[in-house]
Amino acid sequence: MQPLICGVLQIKPQPDAEWRERICITIQKMNMLESSPKNAWTVSALCRAVADTLDLRFNPVIVRGEISGYSRAASGHCYFSIKDDAGQIRCAMFRRAASLMDFSPRDGELVEVRGRLGLYEARGDLQLVVESMERAGQGALFEQFLRLKIKLEAEGLFDSVHKRALPTQPRAIGVVTSLGAAAWHDVITALQRRVPHIPVLLVPAMVQGSGAPAALAQALHSLYALTAQDNPLSPPVDVILLVRGGGSMEDLWSFNDENLARVIAQSPVPLICGVGHETDFTIADFVADVRAPTPTAAAELAAMDRGVGLQALKVLEERLSRGLMRQQDRQAQRLDNVAARFGVGLLRQQERRAQQLTALAARLSRPQGLLVQHGQWLDRLAGRLHSGVQTQSTSQAHQLDRLTDRMAFNRSQQVHHRAQRLERAGLRLSSVDPRLVLERGYAWLQDEQGNALSQVAQFRSGQWVSATLADGDVSLVVDP
Repeated sequence: MQPLICGVLQIKPQPDAEWRERICITIQKMNMLESSPKNAWTVSALCRAVADTLDLRFNPVIVRGEISGYSRAASGHCYFSIKDDAGQIRCAMFRRAASLMDFSPRDGELVEVRGRLGLYEARGDLQLVVESMERAGQGALFEQFLRLKIKLEAEGLFDSVHKRALPTQPRAIGVVTSLGAAAWHDVITALQRRVPHIPVLLVPAMVQGSGAPAALAQALHSLYALTAQDNPLSPPVDVILLVRGGGSMEDLWSFNDENLARVIAQSPVPLICGVGHETDFTIADFVADVRAPTPTAAAELAAMDRGVGLQALKVLEERLSRGLMRQQDRQAQRLDNVAARFGVGLLRQQERRAQQLTALAARLSRPQGLLVQHGQWLDRLAGRLHSGVQTQSTSQAHQLDRLTDRMAFNRSQQVHHRAQRLERAGLRLSSVDPRLVLERGYAWLQDEQGNALSQVAQFRSGQWVSATLADGDVSLVVDP
Protein backbone atom coordinates (compact mmCIF):
# COMPACT_ATOMS: atom_id res chain seq x y z
CA MET A 1 0.00 0.00 0.00
CA GLN A 2 1.41 3.36 -1.05
CA PRO A 3 1.52 6.33 1.40
CA LEU A 4 -1.56 8.51 1.09
CA ILE A 5 -0.90 12.21 0.40
CA CYS A 6 -3.82 14.31 1.58
CA GLY A 7 -3.47 18.10 1.51
CA VAL A 8 -0.24 18.90 3.30
CA LEU A 9 -0.17 15.68 5.33
CA GLN A 10 1.36 12.42 4.16
CA ILE A 11 -0.09 9.57 6.28
CA LYS A 12 1.90 6.36 6.46
CA PRO A 13 -0.07 3.37 7.86
CA GLN A 14 1.33 1.23 10.68
CA PRO A 15 1.66 -2.56 10.53
CA ASP A 16 -1.73 -4.11 11.18
CA ALA A 17 -0.94 -5.93 14.46
CA GLU A 18 0.79 -3.00 16.14
CA TRP A 19 -1.78 -0.53 14.87
CA ARG A 20 -4.71 -2.59 16.20
CA GLU A 21 -3.04 -3.04 19.57
CA ARG A 22 -2.43 0.68 20.08
CA ILE A 23 -5.95 1.53 18.89
CA CYS A 24 -7.35 -0.90 21.42
CA ILE A 25 -5.42 0.73 24.24
CA THR A 26 -6.71 4.15 23.29
CA ILE A 27 -10.31 2.88 22.96
CA GLN A 28 -10.06 1.28 26.38
CA LYS A 29 -8.98 4.61 27.88
CA MET A 30 -11.86 6.41 26.19
CA ASN A 31 -14.34 3.73 27.31
CA MET A 32 -13.18 4.17 30.87
CA LEU A 33 -14.12 7.82 30.64
CA GLU A 34 -17.55 7.01 29.14
CA SER A 35 -18.31 4.25 31.69
CA SER A 36 -17.38 6.44 34.62
CA PRO A 37 -18.70 9.91 33.85
CA LYS A 38 -18.17 11.04 37.40
CA ASN A 39 -14.42 10.28 37.29
CA ALA A 40 -12.79 13.33 35.64
CA TRP A 41 -9.62 13.04 33.60
CA THR A 42 -6.47 14.63 34.94
CA VAL A 43 -4.87 17.13 32.58
CA SER A 44 -1.72 15.07 32.15
CA ALA A 45 -3.71 11.86 31.48
CA LEU A 46 -5.82 13.60 28.85
CA CYS A 47 -2.71 15.06 27.21
CA ARG A 48 -1.09 11.61 27.07
CA ALA A 49 -4.23 10.10 25.58
CA VAL A 50 -4.38 12.81 22.91
CA ALA A 51 -0.66 12.34 22.22
CA ASP A 52 -1.16 8.59 21.84
CA THR A 53 -4.06 9.18 19.45
CA LEU A 54 -2.00 11.57 17.31
CA ASP A 55 0.90 9.14 17.30
CA LEU A 56 -1.33 6.26 16.27
CA ARG A 57 -3.20 8.12 13.57
CA PHE A 58 -0.57 10.18 11.80
CA ASN A 59 3.03 9.29 12.57
CA PRO A 60 5.40 9.34 10.89
CA VAL A 61 4.21 12.32 8.86
CA ILE A 62 5.48 14.46 5.98
CA VAL A 63 4.35 18.09 5.83
CA ARG A 64 4.84 20.62 3.06
CA GLY A 65 4.57 24.35 3.75
CA GLU A 66 6.38 27.67 4.07
CA ILE A 67 8.82 28.36 6.90
CA SER A 68 7.86 31.19 9.25
CA GLY A 69 9.63 32.62 12.32
CA TYR A 70 12.75 30.47 11.88
CA SER A 71 15.32 30.78 14.67
CA ARG A 72 18.29 28.75 15.89
CA ALA A 73 19.08 28.73 19.60
CA ALA A 74 22.56 28.72 21.10
CA SER A 75 22.04 25.04 21.95
CA GLY A 76 21.76 24.24 18.22
CA HIS A 77 18.02 23.44 18.32
CA CYS A 78 15.82 25.11 15.68
CA TYR A 79 12.30 26.45 16.23
CA PHE A 80 9.88 27.59 13.52
CA SER A 81 6.40 27.15 12.06
CA ILE A 82 5.22 25.47 8.86
CA LYS A 83 2.23 27.22 7.31
CA ASP A 84 0.03 27.60 4.27
CA ASP A 85 -2.86 29.93 3.46
CA ALA A 86 -5.22 28.35 6.00
CA GLY A 87 -3.14 27.14 8.95
CA GLN A 88 0.19 26.57 10.61
CA ILE A 89 1.94 24.05 12.89
CA ARG A 90 4.71 24.76 15.38
CA CYS A 91 7.88 22.78 14.78
CA ALA A 92 11.00 21.88 16.72
CA MET A 93 14.15 20.45 15.15
CA PHE A 94 16.79 19.28 17.56
CA ARG A 95 20.50 19.83 17.12
CA ARG A 96 21.36 16.39 15.72
CA ALA A 97 18.74 16.60 12.97
CA ALA A 98 19.61 20.26 12.26
CA SER A 99 23.29 19.36 11.76
CA LEU A 100 22.35 17.02 8.90
CA MET A 101 20.76 19.78 6.76
CA ASP A 102 22.71 20.78 3.63
CA PHE A 103 21.19 24.29 3.42
CA SER A 104 20.28 27.21 5.69
CA PRO A 105 16.49 27.56 5.94
CA ARG A 106 14.99 31.04 5.58
CA ASP A 107 11.55 32.45 6.22
CA GLY A 108 9.28 32.13 3.19
CA GLU A 109 10.97 29.01 1.77
CA LEU A 110 8.74 26.12 0.74
CA VAL A 111 10.03 22.91 2.35
CA GLU A 112 9.05 19.35 3.10
CA VAL A 113 9.68 18.17 6.65
CA ARG A 114 9.52 14.62 8.01
CA GLY A 115 8.87 13.95 11.64
CA ARG A 116 6.46 12.93 14.33
CA LEU A 117 3.33 14.85 15.25
CA GLY A 118 2.63 15.03 18.95
CA LEU A 119 1.41 17.08 21.87
CA TYR A 120 3.82 19.15 23.96
CA GLU A 121 2.21 18.25 27.26
CA ALA A 122 3.85 21.04 29.28
CA ARG A 123 1.79 23.62 27.35
CA GLY A 124 -0.81 21.47 25.65
CA ASP A 125 0.43 22.67 22.24
CA LEU A 126 0.34 20.69 18.99
CA GLN A 127 3.95 20.26 17.86
CA LEU A 128 5.80 18.59 15.02
CA VAL A 129 9.24 17.23 15.95
CA VAL A 130 11.14 17.46 12.65
CA GLU A 131 13.65 14.73 11.85
CA SER A 132 14.65 15.95 8.35
CA MET A 133 13.99 18.87 6.01
CA GLU A 134 14.27 19.32 2.25
CA ARG A 135 13.65 22.26 -0.04
CA ALA A 136 10.39 22.09 -1.99
CA GLY A 137 10.74 25.45 -3.76
CA GLN A 138 11.46 29.05 -2.77
CA GLY A 139 8.06 29.84 -1.26
CA ALA A 140 5.44 32.30 -2.47
CA LEU A 141 6.79 35.36 -0.66
CA PHE A 142 10.37 34.65 -1.64
CA GLU A 143 9.33 34.20 -5.27
CA GLN A 144 7.57 37.59 -5.19
CA PHE A 145 10.71 39.10 -3.69
CA LEU A 146 12.91 37.66 -6.45
CA ARG A 147 10.55 38.77 -9.23
CA LEU A 148 10.44 42.36 -7.95
CA LYS A 149 14.20 42.40 -7.39
CA ILE A 150 14.85 41.28 -10.98
CA LYS A 151 12.39 43.89 -12.34
CA LEU A 152 13.82 46.85 -10.43
CA GLU A 153 17.39 45.77 -11.06
CA ALA A 154 16.68 45.70 -14.80
CA GLU A 155 15.37 49.27 -14.53
CA GLY A 156 18.64 50.38 -12.93
CA LEU A 157 17.30 51.29 -9.47
CA PHE A 158 20.12 49.31 -7.82
CA ASP A 159 22.99 50.70 -9.94
CA SER A 160 26.00 51.91 -7.99
CA VAL A 161 26.13 55.10 -10.10
CA HIS A 162 23.05 56.29 -8.20
CA LYS A 163 24.60 55.72 -4.77
CA ARG A 164 25.66 58.97 -3.05
CA ALA A 165 28.33 59.53 -0.44
CA LEU A 166 27.15 60.25 3.09
CA PRO A 167 27.87 63.69 4.62
CA THR A 168 30.33 63.68 7.53
CA GLN A 169 28.53 66.47 9.40
CA PRO A 170 24.88 66.78 8.29
CA ARG A 171 22.96 69.86 9.40
CA ALA A 172 20.00 67.68 10.47
CA ILE A 173 19.15 63.95 10.40
CA GLY A 174 15.71 62.65 9.41
CA VAL A 175 14.37 59.33 10.71
CA VAL A 176 11.38 57.28 9.51
CA THR A 177 10.26 54.44 11.81
CA SER A 178 7.58 53.53 14.32
CA LEU A 179 7.48 55.87 17.32
CA GLY A 180 7.10 53.04 19.83
CA ALA A 181 9.58 50.66 18.20
CA ALA A 182 12.85 49.58 19.76
CA ALA A 183 14.57 50.71 16.53
CA TRP A 184 13.77 54.37 17.34
CA HIS A 185 15.20 53.97 20.85
CA ASP A 186 18.39 52.39 19.43
CA VAL A 187 18.79 55.15 16.83
CA ILE A 188 18.24 58.12 19.16
CA THR A 189 20.52 56.58 21.80
CA ALA A 190 23.35 56.14 19.28
CA LEU A 191 22.90 59.67 17.87
CA GLN A 192 22.82 61.32 21.31
CA ARG A 193 26.03 59.51 22.20
CA ARG A 194 27.90 60.31 18.98
CA VAL A 195 26.47 63.63 17.67
CA PRO A 196 24.33 65.34 20.35
CA HIS A 197 24.76 68.71 18.59
CA ILE A 198 22.95 67.61 15.38
CA PRO A 199 19.11 67.99 15.34
CA VAL A 200 17.12 64.79 14.72
CA LEU A 201 13.67 64.94 13.05
CA LEU A 202 11.39 61.89 13.41
CA VAL A 203 8.43 61.29 11.09
CA PRO A 204 6.63 58.26 12.61
CA ALA A 205 5.04 55.65 10.38
CA MET A 206 3.69 52.12 10.48
CA VAL A 207 6.40 49.54 9.74
CA GLN A 208 4.23 46.41 9.55
CA GLY A 209 0.84 45.55 8.12
CA SER A 210 -1.09 46.22 4.93
CA GLY A 211 -1.04 50.01 5.35
CA ALA A 212 2.67 50.22 6.21
CA PRO A 213 4.10 50.72 2.67
CA ALA A 214 1.85 53.74 2.01
CA ALA A 215 2.59 55.18 5.47
CA LEU A 216 6.32 54.79 4.97
CA ALA A 217 6.17 56.44 1.54
CA GLN A 218 4.17 59.38 2.93
CA ALA A 219 6.63 59.82 5.81
CA LEU A 220 9.54 59.89 3.36
CA HIS A 221 7.81 62.55 1.24
CA SER A 222 7.36 64.63 4.41
CA LEU A 223 11.09 64.48 5.07
CA TYR A 224 11.93 65.24 1.42
CA ALA A 225 10.11 68.56 1.88
CA LEU A 226 12.48 69.41 4.75
CA THR A 227 15.70 68.89 2.79
CA ALA A 228 15.75 72.37 1.22
CA GLN A 229 14.03 74.56 3.82
CA ASP A 230 15.59 77.85 4.96
CA ASN A 231 14.73 78.05 8.67
CA PRO A 232 17.35 78.99 11.29
CA LEU A 233 15.41 77.11 13.99
CA SER A 234 15.20 73.89 11.96
CA PRO A 235 18.13 73.37 9.58
CA PRO A 236 17.62 71.33 6.39
CA VAL A 237 17.81 67.53 6.53
CA ASP A 238 20.99 66.26 4.86
CA VAL A 239 20.58 62.49 5.43
CA ILE A 240 17.58 60.18 6.08
CA LEU A 241 17.41 56.93 8.08
CA LEU A 242 14.74 54.34 7.21
CA VAL A 243 14.90 51.78 10.05
CA ARG A 244 13.03 48.89 11.63
CA GLY A 245 13.94 46.08 14.03
CA GLY A 246 14.21 42.41 13.14
CA GLY A 247 11.42 39.98 12.41
CA SER A 248 10.22 37.28 10.06
CA MET A 249 9.96 37.72 6.30
CA GLU A 250 6.27 38.53 6.75
CA ASP A 251 7.09 41.18 9.37
CA LEU A 252 9.56 42.90 7.02
CA TRP A 253 7.41 42.51 3.90
CA SER A 254 6.35 46.19 3.90
CA PHE A 255 9.91 47.08 2.86
CA ASN A 256 9.59 44.89 -0.27
CA ASP A 257 6.88 47.14 -1.74
CA GLU A 258 7.47 48.37 -5.32
CA ASN A 259 5.99 51.84 -4.77
CA LEU A 260 8.07 52.33 -1.60
CA ALA A 261 11.19 51.33 -3.54
CA ARG A 262 10.49 54.00 -6.16
CA VAL A 263 9.89 56.63 -3.46
CA ILE A 264 13.26 55.74 -1.89
CA ALA A 265 14.92 56.16 -5.30
CA GLN A 266 13.51 59.72 -5.47
CA SER A 267 15.22 60.84 -2.25
CA PRO A 268 16.96 64.22 -2.77
CA VAL A 269 19.55 63.40 -0.07
CA PRO A 270 21.48 60.23 0.81
CA LEU A 271 19.26 57.58 2.44
CA ILE A 272 20.42 54.81 4.79
CA CYS A 273 18.27 51.69 5.16
CA GLY A 274 18.68 49.74 8.40
CA VAL A 275 15.92 47.11 8.41
CA GLY A 276 16.03 43.90 10.43
CA HIS A 277 19.19 42.07 11.39
CA GLU A 278 22.44 41.55 9.51
CA THR A 279 21.12 38.49 7.64
CA ASP A 280 17.87 40.19 6.53
CA PHE A 281 17.65 41.74 3.05
CA THR A 282 14.77 43.74 1.58
CA ILE A 283 14.16 45.61 -1.68
CA ALA A 284 14.59 48.86 0.27
CA ASP A 285 18.17 47.81 1.13
CA PHE A 286 19.08 47.52 -2.57
CA VAL A 287 17.54 50.87 -3.56
CA ALA A 288 18.96 52.92 -0.66
CA ASP A 289 22.29 54.71 -0.99
CA VAL A 290 23.71 52.71 1.92
CA ARG A 291 22.50 49.49 3.54
CA ALA A 292 23.15 49.14 7.29
CA PRO A 293 22.93 45.74 9.03
CA THR A 294 20.94 47.13 12.01
CA PRO A 295 19.18 50.38 13.03
CA THR A 296 22.04 51.18 15.42
CA ALA A 297 24.59 50.75 12.62
CA ALA A 298 22.51 53.10 10.45
CA ALA A 299 22.71 55.78 13.15
CA GLU A 300 26.47 55.32 13.42
CA LEU A 301 26.84 55.79 9.64
CA ALA A 302 24.72 58.95 9.58
CA ALA A 303 27.43 61.32 10.87
CA MET A 304 31.02 61.37 12.03
CA ASP A 305 31.43 61.00 15.79
CA ARG A 306 31.83 64.36 17.55
CA GLY A 307 34.89 62.99 19.36
CA VAL A 308 36.57 62.28 16.03
CA GLY A 309 35.87 65.87 14.88
CA LEU A 310 37.25 67.35 18.09
CA GLN A 311 40.35 65.18 17.78
CA ALA A 312 40.82 66.39 14.18
CA LEU A 313 40.57 70.02 15.38
CA LYS A 314 43.17 69.30 18.05
CA VAL A 315 45.52 67.84 15.44
CA LEU A 316 45.04 70.92 13.23
CA GLU A 317 45.75 73.20 16.20
CA GLU A 318 48.98 71.32 16.94
CA ARG A 319 50.02 71.47 13.28
CA LEU A 320 49.30 75.22 13.21
CA SER A 321 51.39 75.79 16.32
CA ARG A 322 54.30 73.77 14.93
CA GLY A 323 54.14 75.60 11.59
CA LEU A 324 54.18 78.98 13.33
CA MET A 325 57.21 78.01 15.40
CA ARG A 326 59.06 76.81 12.27
CA GLN A 327 58.26 80.09 10.51
CA GLN A 328 59.60 82.07 13.46
CA ASP A 329 62.77 79.98 13.50
CA ARG A 330 63.34 80.55 9.76
CA GLN A 331 62.89 84.32 10.13
CA ALA A 332 65.27 84.41 13.08
CA GLN A 333 67.92 82.47 11.11
CA ARG A 334 67.50 84.82 8.17
CA LEU A 335 68.01 87.81 10.44
CA ASP A 336 71.16 86.24 11.92
CA ASN A 337 72.54 85.60 8.43
CA VAL A 338 71.93 89.21 7.36
CA ALA A 339 73.61 90.52 10.49
CA ALA A 340 76.60 88.22 9.97
CA ARG A 341 77.04 89.27 6.34
CA PHE A 342 76.84 92.93 7.30
CA GLY A 343 79.54 92.54 9.98
CA VAL A 344 81.98 90.62 7.72
CA GLY A 345 81.60 93.12 4.82
CA LEU A 346 82.30 96.11 7.08
CA LEU A 347 85.38 94.47 8.57
CA ARG A 348 86.86 93.69 5.13
CA GLN A 349 86.25 97.26 3.94
CA GLN A 350 88.00 98.65 7.01
CA GLU A 351 90.98 96.37 6.37
CA ARG A 352 91.28 97.58 2.77
CA ARG A 353 91.16 101.25 3.92
CA ALA A 354 93.82 100.55 6.52
CA GLN A 355 96.08 99.01 3.88
CA GLN A 356 95.61 102.09 1.68
CA LEU A 357 96.50 104.37 4.61
CA THR A 358 99.65 102.33 5.29
CA ALA A 359 100.70 102.64 1.66
CA LEU A 360 100.10 106.39 1.72
CA ALA A 361 102.12 106.77 4.94
CA ALA A 362 105.03 105.01 3.26
CA ARG A 363 104.85 107.35 0.31
CA LEU A 364 104.74 110.39 2.61
CA SER A 365 108.08 109.40 4.10
CA ARG A 366 109.69 110.44 0.82
CA PRO A 367 111.32 113.90 0.20
CA GLN A 368 109.91 116.94 1.97
CA GLY A 369 108.77 118.51 -1.26
CA LEU A 370 106.03 116.00 -1.67
CA LEU A 371 105.01 116.05 1.98
CA VAL A 372 102.65 119.02 1.79
CA GLN A 373 101.04 117.83 -1.45
CA HIS A 374 100.51 114.33 -0.21
CA GLY A 375 99.41 115.60 3.16
CA GLN A 376 96.64 117.61 1.56
CA TRP A 377 95.64 114.64 -0.59
CA LEU A 378 95.71 112.42 2.49
CA ASP A 379 93.45 114.80 4.36
CA ARG A 380 90.92 114.73 1.54
CA LEU A 381 91.14 110.96 1.28
CA ALA A 382 90.73 110.53 5.04
CA GLY A 383 87.65 112.77 4.96
CA ARG A 384 86.15 110.81 2.08
CA LEU A 385 86.97 107.54 3.84
CA HIS A 386 85.33 108.68 7.04
CA SER A 387 82.28 109.96 5.16
CA GLY A 388 81.97 106.71 3.12
CA VAL A 389 82.31 104.52 6.16
CA GLN A 390 79.74 106.64 8.02
CA THR A 391 77.30 106.53 5.08
CA GLN A 392 77.66 102.78 4.56
CA SER A 393 77.28 102.05 8.29
CA THR A 394 74.12 104.15 8.40
CA SER A 395 72.73 102.40 5.28
CA GLN A 396 73.44 98.94 6.66
CA ALA A 397 71.86 99.85 10.02
CA HIS A 398 68.73 101.12 8.23
CA GLN A 399 68.51 97.93 6.19
CA LEU A 400 68.87 95.85 9.33
CA ASP A 401 66.07 97.84 10.98
CA ARG A 402 63.78 97.33 7.96
CA LEU A 403 64.40 93.58 7.95
CA THR A 404 63.70 93.41 11.68
CA ASP A 405 60.43 95.36 11.24
CA ARG A 406 59.34 93.18 8.31
CA MET A 407 60.03 89.99 10.25
CA ALA A 408 58.04 91.26 13.27
CA PHE A 409 55.14 92.36 11.01
CA ASN A 410 55.05 89.02 9.15
CA ARG A 411 55.11 87.12 12.43
CA SER A 412 52.23 89.24 13.78
CA GLN A 413 50.20 88.81 10.58
CA GLN A 414 50.64 85.04 10.58
CA VAL A 415 49.71 84.74 14.25
CA HIS A 416 46.62 86.93 13.68
CA HIS A 417 45.59 84.98 10.56
CA ARG A 418 45.92 81.60 12.26
CA ALA A 419 44.03 82.85 15.32
CA GLN A 420 41.16 84.05 13.09
CA ARG A 421 40.94 80.65 11.37
CA LEU A 422 40.89 78.88 14.71
CA GLU A 423 38.22 81.27 16.01
CA ARG A 424 36.05 80.72 12.88
CA ALA A 425 36.34 76.94 13.31
CA GLY A 426 35.26 77.29 16.93
CA LEU A 427 32.29 79.47 15.93
CA ARG A 428 31.15 76.94 13.31
CA LEU A 429 31.32 74.16 15.89
CA SER A 430 29.43 76.18 18.52
CA SER A 431 26.77 77.28 15.98
CA VAL A 432 25.28 73.78 16.02
CA ASP A 433 25.21 73.56 19.82
CA PRO A 434 21.64 72.69 20.87
CA ARG A 435 22.05 74.82 23.99
CA LEU A 436 21.96 77.97 21.86
CA VAL A 437 18.47 77.02 20.71
CA LEU A 438 17.40 76.58 24.35
CA GLU A 439 18.84 80.00 25.26
CA ARG A 440 16.54 81.62 22.68
CA GLY A 441 13.51 80.54 24.68
CA TYR A 442 12.84 77.07 23.30
CA ALA A 443 12.47 73.94 25.43
CA TRP A 444 12.93 70.18 24.97
CA LEU A 445 9.86 68.27 26.25
CA GLN A 446 9.92 64.63 27.37
CA ASP A 447 7.42 62.34 29.04
CA GLU A 448 8.11 60.27 32.15
CA GLN A 449 9.74 57.54 30.05
CA GLY A 450 12.14 60.00 28.40
CA ASN A 451 10.38 60.02 25.02
CA ALA A 452 10.45 63.27 23.07
CA LEU A 453 7.14 65.19 22.86
CA SER A 454 6.82 67.14 19.63
CA GLN A 455 3.12 66.90 18.73
CA VAL A 456 -0.10 67.93 20.52
CA ALA A 457 -1.52 64.44 20.10
CA GLN A 458 1.18 63.07 22.41
CA PHE A 459 -0.11 65.05 25.43
CA ARG A 460 -2.89 63.99 27.78
CA SER A 461 -4.58 65.74 30.66
CA GLY A 462 -2.76 65.51 33.98
CA GLN A 463 0.38 64.13 32.33
CA TRP A 464 3.73 64.90 33.96
CA VAL A 465 6.15 66.45 31.50
CA SER A 466 9.85 67.32 31.89
CA ALA A 467 10.98 70.52 30.14
CA THR A 468 14.69 71.09 29.58
CA LEU A 469 15.56 74.82 29.46
CA ALA A 470 18.84 76.62 28.99
CA ASP A 471 19.72 76.55 32.70
CA GLY A 472 18.09 73.32 33.90
CA ASP A 473 15.03 71.02 33.95
CA VAL A 474 11.44 71.85 35.05
CA SER A 475 8.64 69.37 35.81
CA LEU A 476 5.24 70.38 34.37
CA VAL A 477 1.70 69.01 34.47
CA VAL A 478 -0.57 69.23 31.42
CA ASP A 479 -3.59 71.40 32.29
CA PRO A 480 -6.88 69.42 32.10
